[in-house]
Amino acid sequence: MTEAITVYLGLGSNMGDRQGNLDRALDLLSQRLRMGKISSIYDTEALGDTDQPRFLNLVCQAHTRLEPAELLALVKGLEKKLGRVGKSGTPRPIDIDILLHGEQVMETPELVIPHPEMAERAFVLVPLAEIAPDLVHPVNGKTMKELSGAIREKQGVLKLE
Repeated sequence: MTEAITVYLGLGSNMGDRQGNLDRALDLLSQRLRMGKISSIYDTEALGDTDQPRFLNLVCQAHTRLEPAELLALVKGLEKKLGRVGKSGTPRPIDIDILLHGEQVMETPELVIPHPEMAERAFVLVPLAEIAPDLVHPVNGKTMKELSGAIREKQGVLKLE
């Protein structure tokens, strides 16, 4: 039996009951993964096409024996179950990204780990640094606290109280 791997997932919602969508996604994830720390929720502006509703985002830590491709299949299935249709860049009830899968570094047409844009995204780094400030990015060698601190522009990321 393989050891459980620590993974970090980024969750976002900008359609419908945003808070409820995040809660339902966490509940469904907890049925398949052993959940660890969960960040605060952040209200963030959409990147790119800013002519869409603001997001609620969070990052969670989980432990799993699933391989990256199996974890991707799980999160894509959960997105579909929670009503996601369409592609990135459009409003969606839920978006679940695999940010890190242990210290794995991989690039396939379906999946890139660590998430290719995480080091430039405040809505990922701020909550990730909240729950795992000393976690080291497996490619650039910087901690999440360092990466979060390096993003001068917080991209409209506001912590919900």
